[in-house]
Amino acid sequence: MFVRNCWYVAAWSTELSQDTPVARKILNEPVVMFRTASGKAGALEDRCRHRGLPLSAGEVDGEVIRCGYHGLEFAVDGACVKVPGQDLIPSSCKVRSYPLVEQDAVVWIWMGDPALADPSSIVEYPWHRPNSGWAWKSDTYLINCHYELLHDNLLDLSHLGYVHQKTIGGDPNTHVNAEMKTTRVDNNVRVVRWMRDSVPPPTYVNAVGFTGRVDRWQEIEFWPGTLRIWTGATEVDSGAYEGKRDGGFQLRIFDGITPETEDTALYFWSSAHNFKIDQPDVTNQIFEEIAYTFNEDRCVLELQQKRLNDDPMKSIVDINADIGGIQARRIIQRLIEKEAATAPTAVAAE
Repeated sequence: MFVRNCWYVAAWSTELSQDTPVARKILNEPVVMFRTASGKAGALEDRCRHRGLPLSAGEVDGEVIRCGYHGLEFAVDGACVKVPGQDLIPSSCKVRSYPLVEQDAVVWIWMGDPALADPSSIVEYPWHRPNSGWAWKSDTYLINCHYELLHDNLLDLSHLGYVHQKTIGGDPNTHVNAEMKTTRVDNNVRVVRWMRDSVPPPTYVNAVGFTGRVDRWQEIEFWPGTLRIWTGATEVDSGAYEGKRDGGFQLRIFDGITPETEDTALYFWSSAHNFKIDQPDVTNQIFEEIAYTFNEDRCVLELQQKRLNDDPMKSIVDINADIGGIQARRIIQRLIEKEAATAPTAVAAE
């Protein structure tokens, strides 16, 4: 089950070109995205209304996407604008179009009721914007696990010391004994963790050269479909806890969690830093270390999903560190139940 009335990440803006369509499966629905010659981005059901060939197997030409089988052409609103060999276009020859918004270098898609698609509800990410003072790099992974396992993973960072000791983790005891505060307001969960007077992990030392102990923070914000993580450290007792976080090491992680199917998820992520931003080698080094840690997470999550699939009815046990993930699951469940009670289960093309 998925929340449908929600903005999900569908692609990075740089993925959409005026040459090649991009095919994705989102919430079990095949979607094709493309950019027209005028620069407009479109998202359609990836199925030609004529004989069902994926439109992504065709080509973009000017303001339309052309089916690669018989040449039918569709505009970004899903309307068929040309049927080769005849003047009459059947009134039913249209495909579903999805609301699409480009913001902060991200392409956002709305899979639910188009009348409810409010762009102002998209989670902002100003650290992707030009002249933000942050340098960043991004990637996309297909993870073979249920999307809520990714929520659990990112909202409970106590695993860092066990899974990521060589990069952003470090000492396990530092993480399991962190000061933690979790708050929930409407559809947002916020988890704040402090590790005062701790040994900096390898990634932090490699990036800024810490030589002593640090005060370290992790702030995680969750909305359905999106998480923002701000983590960092400054020298111990330099005022980070009171809000003086300039200098030292700061890292912002963007996480777009988009369900592909019940057991697979698209993971759009970026890492951003605000030091040495004019040095691409530093950006690449940080990106590679974060990519290494996320691939460690991928291994854990996919093994976890396989074992859960072996006996789906067998219960699991919650511990204190799970509170953020539990709150996120409650939000998802409430929204799914609300949609089931108030909206049709599918939105079909007219």
